[in-house]
Amino acid sequence: MTIQQIKYFLELAKELHFWNTAEKVFISQSSLSRQIQALEDELQIQLFQRDKRNVKLTNAGKFLQEHWTEKIKEFEQIIRQAKKIEDGKVGTISITYPGSIAYEFLPKFLEVLSNNMPDLKTELTEPTDENHEKLLLDFKTDIAFSRDEINNANIDTQKLYSEPICLVVPKNHRLIKKEITGLENEKFIISGLHQTTFFASLLRSWFSKKGIEPKTIIESDFGGMIINLVSKGLGISILPLSFKSAQVENVEFIELEEKIDLYINWRKKELNDTIKKVIELAENIVVK
Repeated sequence: MTIQQIKYFLELAKELHFWNTAEKVFISQSSLSRQIQALEDELQIQLFQRDKRNVKLTNAGKFLQEHWTEKIKEFEQIIRQAKKIEDGKVGTISITYPGSIAYEFLPKFLEVLSNNMPDLKTELTEPTDENHEKLLLDFKTDIAFSRDEINNANIDTQKLYSEPICLVVPKNHRLIKKEITGLENEKFIISGLHQTTFFASLLRSWFSKKGIEPKTIIESDFGGMIINLVSKGLGISILPLSFKSAQVENVEFIELEEKIDLYINWRKKELNDTIKKVIELAENIVVK
């Protein structure tokens, strides 16, 4: 049994048509039939029910299609990772990050990478579910910046810096010159407090400490949009200080006592020297 035979099987399981599948995988229909028959003979499992008109998966075939699809994806991801290690500095590195670092730390970091590793291609992804741990372990990212520390025996984590979270209000808002009171009467534009992300958890904790049930009028996970809505006077928000670097007009940041951290995470015993160099560069970036 070969990887290629499994790929032929998966393509046929999707198409359920020998001629169409043969064209897609660039072999003759007779060659495809022989490969599938050889796979069935080796496994001693009938994968397809077929006659002159129809091709259908057997139940055993459906089971293998489900499980082999994921295994092939994992296999191909591991091969891509091995190629990254082989490529070195002229290769590609994948990085995931929270949107809150997009205005200060991330631009500084990318500038440092460009100056020190000009031939390195960088792929950036802002995952909506913030599951950086799984992305690292599945080899779908090489480095993950996160707001929470990842506790996993197979992942190394380094804290880079801390920063305050802030009330974000329109200019001339009453809170700029007064004590921070009466927040229960304010209209909030914030991340959904029902979510499982780290920042949503931090917000829930902060409101709970203050004994406040916030009046949320707009929910959004996109800080850039939130700041623009605040600038139009639609409400107030709570965001990390980093967003101040967006320099949106008609917005003021009021620092709170609560702080939020930024961590860099990578796979333990990483063999890719390029990733090690990128981590070293990130650790030396200073954020005011």
